[in-house]
Amino acid sequence: MQKYVCDVCSYVYDPEAGDPENGVQPGTAFEDIPDSWLCPICGEGKAAFSKE
Repeated sequence: MQKYVCDVCSYVYDPEAGDPENGVQPGTAFEDIPDSWLCPICGEGKAAFSKE
């Protein structure tokens, strides 16, 4: 699965790890994350991410 990086703070979303602390289970593709999810580092939305 494709990793995505936040253009603001460089946080990398790795689908294998997910973001369980914020309700995204491991194995969740970036496209399947709810639109309400925010970057756990800087708080930007999904629109601030691009493919790594």
